[in-house]
Amino acid sequence: MYVGNAGTDAALDRGWLLGHFKDVGDPRHSEAVEVKWGVHPAGDERSQWVRGEERTALLVLVSGRFRVELPGRSVLLERQGDYVVWGRGVDHSWFAEEESVVLTVRWPSVPGYAVAGDG
Repeated sequence: MYVGNAGTDAALDRGWLLGHFKDVGDPRHSEAVEVKWGVHPAGDERSQWVRGEERTALLVLVSGRFRVELPGRSVLLERQGDYVVWGRGVDHSWFAEEESVVLTVRWPSVPGYAVAGDG
């Protein structure tokens, strides 16, 4: 069992709370799913697009104003609870129009998507 606070724990691992990247003995280790509590200052953006996506993702706006860029479409999340889901093979990027908190769930949890400097 593990009990924590998303805001506190997220600061320790670039926002990630659960996934393959946690130690094997940690109850937050999972190869099935990843969960991220993303806190982004206004103007924060992904440094490059994710290409060749192998996961399905759900991104939910907790607070702020957050834009998700998908091929041929820009999705603006502006009300608490707004969300977007995209599947395998869909490239993506993002931009925080205002200071934002977003909850991201991705499955399965697979290595290879971290970009140095991205939060």
